[in-house]
Amino acid sequence: MTVSIDLYVSYRSPYSFFMAARLRPLTESHDLRVVMRPVLPLILRYPDALADQNPALGRYFEIDVARTAAFLGLPYTAAPDPDPVATDESGLRPAADQPVIHRITRLGLAAEKRGGGLRFYEEYGRLLWAGEAWIEDGRLAGAAARAGLDFAVLETDIAANGTADGAEIEENARALEASGHWGTPTCVLEGEPFFGQDRYDQLVWRLEQRGLRQR
Repeated sequence: MTVSIDLYVSYRSPYSFFMAARLRPLTESHDLRVVMRPVLPLILRYPDALADQNPALGRYFEIDVARTAAFLGLPYTAAPDPDPVATDESGLRPAADQPVIHRITRLGLAAEKRGGGLRFYEEYGRLLWAGEAWIEDGRLAGAAARAGLDFAVLETDIAANGTADGAEIEENARALEASGHWGTPTCVLEGEPFFGQDRYDQLVWRLEQRGLRQR
């Protein structure tokens, strides 16, 4: 029996990338389905969240995310090119114009509907967090191809879906909060939330209790 979980991610969260990169091989070795539920980054859902936090949290984040990436053998740079979210001069509040994040989030939604959401997210993350100029030179198209998707089809999908995609992403955010958390990554298994990539082992333990088996 296939066990299914919802995975809430943002397209700016390195921890979301770490969780996706750990779950993807598990879906290949075990009878597990991961339903990708993209949401906008926290800074867009709660514009004052970063500005109001203790500055020590930001400093700790940079230490921990770099350490976690090294531990997992995954790429990470503190300066993605470009940052998916445009910010003001402080870097702590979003800019009024967001030319990138809405498009990439909708592409991720389209990839999920085409059956390759998890793999596309991982491939995108490897571009973004390696510091590559990820929106140039067909790199996103290459990420889609490695995920078994046609990038032109994804672009056609988001052009056709229009405001419906935005509404679905907003609904994902409401569902995330209803699950018991607001941050990403959050995995939800039968109504039980697991926030953070550091809950991976507990998630697998619970999945096994729910009947997760090797293929």
